[in-house]
Amino acid sequence: MSRWRNPRLWIGVASTALVLVLAIGSLGRTSPGALAAPHAALNGAGKCADCHGGFFGEMTESCLECHKPIAQQMKARSGLHGIMEPAEANRCAVCHSDHHGDAFQMVNDQSFMAAGADRETFDHKKIRFAMDGKHLELDCTECHKNADIDVLPEGERRFLGLDKDCASCHEDPHEGKMVFSCVECHSQKSWEELGSDGHDKFLPLIGGHADMSCRACHADDSDHALEKLGHVRANPRQCMDCHESPHSKPFVATTASMAALAEPASCVVCHKFEHETFRDERLTVTVDQHGGSDFPLAIPHHDVTCAECHKPELETFVERYPGRQADDCIACHEDVHLSQFLESPLAPNGCVDCHSRTEFTPHTFTVRSHKSAGLPLEGAHVKTDCNDCHVEPKRNEARLFRGLNSDCASCHRDVHRGAFDHHDKEAAGKEHGLCSVCHKSTTFRDLLGTFDHGKWTTFAIAGAHAQASCETCHPRGELPDANGRTLGRVSDHFGKYTGCVTCHKDPHDKQFDKKDLPQSVNGKEGCARCHIETSFRSFPDGFEHGTWTGFLLEGAHARTDCASCHKPRRRPDKTGRTWNRAKGNRCADCHSDPHAGQFEKRKNNDCESCHRSASSFADLTFRHNFDSRFRLDKTHGALDCAECHKKERINGKVAVRYRPLGTTCADCHGSHNNPLRRRKRSGR
Repeated sequence: MSRWRNPRLWIGVASTALVLVLAIGSLGRTSPGALAAPHAALNGAGKCADCHGGFFGEMTESCLECHKPIAQQMKARSGLHGIMEPAEANRCAVCHSDHHGDAFQMVNDQSFMAAGADRETFDHKKIRFAMDGKHLELDCTECHKNADIDVLPEGERRFLGLDKDCASCHEDPHEGKMVFSCVECHSQKSWEELGSDGHDKFLPLIGGHADMSCRACHADDSDHALEKLGHVRANPRQCMDCHESPHSKPFVATTASMAALAEPASCVVCHKFEHETFRDERLTVTVDQHGGSDFPLAIPHHDVTCAECHKPELETFVERYPGRQADDCIACHEDVHLSQFLESPLAPNGCVDCHSRTEFTPHTFTVRSHKSAGLPLEGAHVKTDCNDCHVEPKRNEARLFRGLNSDCASCHRDVHRGAFDHHDKEAAGKEHGLCSVCHKSTTFRDLLGTFDHGKWTTFAIAGAHAQASCETCHPRGELPDANGRTLGRVSDHFGKYTGCVTCHKDPHDKQFDKKDLPQSVNGKEGCARCHIETSFRSFPDGFEHGTWTGFLLEGAHARTDCASCHKPRRRPDKTGRTWNRAKGNRCADCHSDPHAGQFEKRKNNDCESCHRSASSFADLTFRHNFDSRFRLDKTHGALDCAECHKKERINGKVAVRYRPLGTTCADCHGSHNNPLRRRKRSGR
């Protein structure tokens, strides 16, 4: 049978059509009542599905489609709708019914009650905004301005859209500079009432910190300003960041180590947060801590009370706790030595260098200890009695241990009659005066090495002098003098020392002692300016002929041997000189005059006026226009010198005539003597 002839198929089709007709008819019926004003635009036939979801939708989905902020709350589980159970929150019509006419308020007291709340007493903690203080005195409309409006304007919200940030309602006096939120410092009762919730994990605001203003620690111009604190929460300041510690470093280190704290934070071991001041009566210091101050409370200080050393009536910390050391005895005990050993190298550790730590007598200073004193007990001094130097004091005076003169001359006579007193003791390198530089402490006859003659007398023994015996200058007497001296003095033999000439004759007849000559050369004076002690013939630095004689050796003179001017003598003269003196320093003193005396009447017979070169007399520097009375014009300048200066017999010698010559034209251009014309005729 054909499928289309099956009666069951047609019955099914007819049933479906009937259902559709009934449904369509049902949709076309009128609503239970007029919609509220916010939904008034949805009144009319065929618009029910916009809210009720049609065939396949649900009304909750339609509500949330329009009320998206509510959907976001429910999803985020925040706000009033978000904290409700999802099943209740999805039943929108239970709290917000409709079809009661345009005057009906869809958000009303019944809505709050259905949500388990009361509008007037709504607990804002439910939406994570704990209201307190001044906020409890406000009417809802003071924050929610649209709370009582029947129909919200487009885009407006009734209770949503507000921010918990205080600055959303209140003016920010900090201009947005604060990292913390307002509630971390201010309460809801008054802006003036500052809080510090959570501050205990950084610093409990009790005791001495209780009444401090915030700005006292968080100044607005500092790195710890409240405006900058957001990034330092995990790194709070320690005590010493704000308070300067008056304690010694060892004490702080010991206290910190015992408490397993960092040194800057170790103050809390003694100074508790609840203490009002650093001098709080509840403050205690243990014996172990006191040992960290470098002053262990051991014998004999084990039974001394704190107040005996740290007077409570003293005002400042430094006065009460001056930082005494365990071996700083005179800080508390009378100094019977009247400060002789204060900062003394003899007792760098104080009283304990000479006394026991438990008792002052007997002393522990020995001969071996005396080595650290100003005069070690050595040689003949070992057998000397202590009282010979440290005499019994007068009444009310201290025995003198320091300040005694340890120089040899303070006890022994100076056989040198002060000859060495001009030497500096430190330069001598000895503490006990100049005697100890040369003499041992056993006896003055025992010398320390050799005598440095140059250092002590300023006359170094070197060269030829080193070959002579001491007696050459210091003749030994037959008997010692009153001081036991046997060697004579130089002054007794040669007279007052005035340099080399004291013993040697001056072969130069004081020629080099003139004031215009150098008095010192390379730090050397007198004969030593040129000579050395090995031999007077040695000139280690050469001889500057121009400086010392005024005659500079240059050109041909520099190549001439000394003997050319200073002829050697066969025998020394009476001064020991073996070279003759030069004839003079003028050219004519050594050179013959080729000009037959024409220039003798000139000043100093000055050859250098024409012959300035020291290499050759042929190198002339004569300037006719400046050095003669006849200026050469263009015509005369072209002539050869011999045209005017001819050879003739002068003073019995044949020489070129230079002067006198005439300077007028007629002197050269007569009828029988016309060289210019002859020159012209010859074609010159």
